[in-house]
Amino acid sequence: MTGRVSFVGAGPGAADLITVRGAKRIAEADVVLWSPGVVEVECVREHARADAELVDFSRVTEAEVVEVYRRASAGRLKVVRLHAGDPSLWGGLRDQQDACRRLGLETDVVPGVSQVSAAAAAVGRELTTSDVAQSLLLVGPDTAEHVAEFAAHGTTMAISASGSRAGLLVEQLRAGGCADDTPVVVAYKVSLPDETVAQTTVGELEACVKEHKLYRTTLFLVGKVLAQPSSRRRSPVVEGDEPVRRPRASKWAARANRPVVKSAGDSPSAAAAWSAVHDWQETARTKRSAPAKPKAVPVGEPLLELVVDAPQHMPENVTENAPVEHDAKPKPKPVVAAAAKRKPTTVQASTTPRKPSGSRAKKNKRVN
Repeated sequence: MTGRVSFVGAGPGAADLITVRGAKRIAEADVVLWSPGVVEVECVREHARADAELVDFSRVTEAEVVEVYRRASAGRLKVVRLHAGDPSLWGGLRDQQDACRRLGLETDVVPGVSQVSAAAAAVGRELTTSDVAQSLLLVGPDTAEHVAEFAAHGTTMAISASGSRAGLLVEQLRAGGCADDTPVVVAYKVSLPDETVAQTTVGELEACVKEHKLYRTTLFLVGKVLAQPSSRRRSPVVEGDEPVRRPRASKWAARANRPVVKSAGDSPSAAAAWSAVHDWQETARTKRSAPAKPKAVPVGEPLLELVVDAPQHMPENVTENAPVEHDAKPKPKPVVAAAAKRKPTTVQASTTPRKPSGSRAKKNKRVN
């Protein structure tokens, strides 16, 4: 067994927007590499073990991060490196994977909720529509100087760029054909308590960035699909035009809608997510030993006994070895009554009787 490094997408920042698989990787990790500036503290504290080593990789060099990987290879440790959003977007994933493979480490990637999706959800917009824009362009910080070429396509763009260069971004958008009234969504630390999400236009973009004092890397969503929805009312549905089909209640629907048990101290937004994964989280944190083997069952003792209620329309004087008599008078049910006394070892089965086939009834009928 070798060490393993997992590159986990922590989501846009909020603790309850991480995936279940990502939370499980953190719970199993011996070392967690993360940056408190882009990932909420609760996202790590909620899932990491008490004895796990936490490393702020924003305060160490890349050589020190590689040294952590080297220790993981020598000690067969499980390491998690948290990425804001999704690791496949602007995370330098290939270089890190190459470094781990040179050290003989196993690697895996856990996707996460991207900041682009979180920003669109914050303003309640979809980024692609059939009548306005059917594609989405992702522009990273290293390719921000090519915005004018991308804007010429007239589709939706998600641009990750420095807020201090908002003026240059506006010039490139105009050069690519974007009008001053083109909608823009400015998102910084989206989903975090101190998030900044503003809706503006290309013409007012620079002033908006200065107003909110955004000088670090910021996400800009640009496109006509981000325009405010029209207030046009749709024509009401007239009853009788089409039959209204309502879902019928079933036992599966009742199970799916069962109430979620909340533990003490859970915040309202994260209670459902944490209760769903609580069992395996505790198992991974405490590193429980293998479960004990089941007790041996004495020879001759039945493992499970099924008792089926006799149907009301069937003759009640039937015993295990007695023949069937359809003309006999009803008698007490000794088998069922005796079985009721052994409740600890009895499992109630379905009460729906199975109708005997014609051939079976004819074979068991007493010949007078």
